[in-house]
Amino acid sequence: MSLTRKSNTTWTVVGLMLGLLLASLDQTIVSTAMPTIVSKLGGFDQFVWVFSAYLIANVTAMPIFGKLSDMYGRKLFFIIGIIVFMIGSALCGTATSMTELIIYRAVQGIGGGALMPITFAIIFDIFPPQKRGKMQGLFGAVFGLSSVLGPIIGAYFTDHVTWEWIFFINLPLGVVALLLIMFSYHESVEHSKAKIDWGGTILLTASIMSLMFALELGGKEYAWNSLQIIGLFAGFVVILGIFILVEKYAAEPIVPLDLFKNRLFTSSMGVSFAYGAVLISAGTYIPLFIQGVFEGSATSAGSVLTPMMLGVVVSSAFGGRFIGRFSYRNVMIVSVVLLIIATSLLGGISIDSKRWLITIYMILLGLGIGACFPITSMSALHKVDFRRRGTVTSLVGFFRSVGSAIGVAVFGSVQVNSLTDKIRASVQDPTMAEKFHDARVLLQPQVRAQIPPDVLHKLLTALAESIAVVFQTTVVLAVIGLIFILFMGNAKLEVGNAPVKDSMPSGH
Repeated sequence: MSLTRKSNTTWTVVGLMLGLLLASLDQTIVSTAMPTIVSKLGGFDQFVWVFSAYLIANVTAMPIFGKLSDMYGRKLFFIIGIIVFMIGSALCGTATSMTELIIYRAVQGIGGGALMPITFAIIFDIFPPQKRGKMQGLFGAVFGLSSVLGPIIGAYFTDHVTWEWIFFINLPLGVVALLLIMFSYHESVEHSKAKIDWGGTILLTASIMSLMFALELGGKEYAWNSLQIIGLFAGFVVILGIFILVEKYAAEPIVPLDLFKNRLFTSSMGVSFAYGAVLISAGTYIPLFIQGVFEGSATSAGSVLTPMMLGVVVSSAFGGRFIGRFSYRNVMIVSVVLLIIATSLLGGISIDSKRWLITIYMILLGLGIGACFPITSMSALHKVDFRRRGTVTSLVGFFRSVGSAIGVAVFGSVQVNSLTDKIRASVQDPTMAEKFHDARVLLQPQVRAQIPPDVLHKLLTALAESIAVVFQTTVVLAVIGLIFILFMGNAKLEVGNAPVKDSMPSGH
């Protein structure tokens, strides 16, 4: 492929890292700011949609933008993505009601859905095979770092500035990323123009939204066995079936089904799904444990993720370096063993657990999770045609995000049911179980002050035990990840005789 001009890889990488940082940060940055936002805007019954709107839009947009970038170029859709993301961020910071904030978060999510997959596709475009492992490790570290850094930054801005700045901070950083990509990254002008698969796009969007709405509304707005939730799940299955039929005969399918005939690709999707679910469980329930059981502040609850964050960064960097030396499967086996050990240990935490011990468990968990980011990105692309890179990298992010969404729903249901049962068993007051089945109520100081000390201790014990049950459940996800890893085979990154078309030239 010919380039109009050589890209400045240093500044391109900085721009891409900024874009990825912003998109992944905003998945979690609002978590510690939500109590303050609810107190200012109201709408407590709607606040879950501030997370869900971003996630639904993000997951829906990923495969669509990934495919469009394959057809019409990465640079165009990266720029579109960051502009849409910044517009959504500016609107979020000016929201005057919870409904407005939810709508604006969806706009942000669409922009983020373009940034994440295209970033990883550009890395494959501008670096030769022998450098991709290290670069994927670096970008995987940024993604993992931002996933757990979000709550800390959100808490800082909420406590020391104003909540609006968790969104406004994206604007200057977004402008820098935009300018760097515009002037430093120069891609090929030769793109495979093709007819857009509108039928597949609409069906994919409808099926994902049916699934996501079922997961978000189930157990909250409606019971899991209600007609509404069953109807949404049924709609997902039916629409997905029609989507598969349409894609089978589409000239340029939005999701090429033949990719799933590749065992390594399919295994990579399974691993991404399982690890996404485990990561979201740690990011959600360890801060809840610290804030609820240890009576920590929002800032300390966010900062408890720092050990895991460091583990993720180290593991991601080393995982990227080892790709060229060992098979994808062998590196991931080390990763998943650490993950199974860490989730098993977290499954035994209680109200009497020491803070330092939980810190060790978190480091182990981070070391287990981090390697997944560079390795699944590389293994999914193994021997895949370069014209499909955007599609494939978007599907890696897509399966990881769907894993997170399903994880949130499943773990949330497990934790609420466990907490309710344990409160009933220890306090023996049905009204108390009903009142505190949502653990967030126990985080409010004014509520705690009204509960007798002996009863409060029983409630916090029940909360700790319910969170332990969540991690006992995540062990199952880690084992599922192990099964997919074993099916990855002996493939490894080939750097010796890569075809010319697989190594686009770049320069400084």
